[in-house]
Amino acid sequence: MECKGFLFDLDGTLVDSLPAVERAWTQWAMRRGVNPQDVLAFIHGKQAITSLRHFMPGAREAEIQHEHDLLEQVEAQDTEGVRALPGAVALLARLNQLGMPWAIVTSGSIPVATARRAAAGLPQPEVFITAEQVEHGKPQPDAYLLGAERLGLAPQHCMVVEDAAAGILSGLAAGCQVIAVNAPADAPQLDRVSLRLTSLEQIAVNRTEQGARIETIG
Repeated sequence: MECKGFLFDLDGTLVDSLPAVERAWTQWAMRRGVNPQDVLAFIHGKQAITSLRHFMPGAREAEIQHEHDLLEQVEAQDTEGVRALPGAVALLARLNQLGMPWAIVTSGSIPVATARRAAAGLPQPEVFITAEQVEHGKPQPDAYLLGAERLGLAPQHCMVVEDAAAGILSGLAAGCQVIAVNAPADAPQLDRVSLRLTSLEQIAVNRTEQGARIETIG
């Protein structure tokens, strides 16, 4: 496979933040009288505001925004256990070495995504797309379309790297190529992705005249 740039999801793709995510949302669900398991089954890959609107039907937007601000504060401050996933730091370092453009495209907000990237020790991307920058979050294509635009590339020349069903759908809807990493077996449209992996350690990237060639290893 070949591409000219990479668009990485953050949580679950580059960073293991699952314990922190589940702590914050479980606390929120218990405080609001919502089944925590229902919440945890819904939230992954989606913007927090989308999940809050889903579980707060009929609530005023001001109340939803207030809950979002409280939750954002908790998630930005709690980085205990947040770490880079295997192969993530090495892959990003390799792309920097090759001079390949890459971006992080996350459903998280600026405070949360910034805190988790730093806690995991990932390189700082030149392009960092967060929830505040798009009108419609994943699974809509807006975030990945904006990521490709900011890299100066056509979507079809970008490789999206994602773990969540919502993100995979977003990348495909944007017209990008998609690598699914440790994605749920029942995620929709997995038959359309370019490659399915269990770890970023399974790929190697080399420079070509057209951009980058991606090969599987191990």
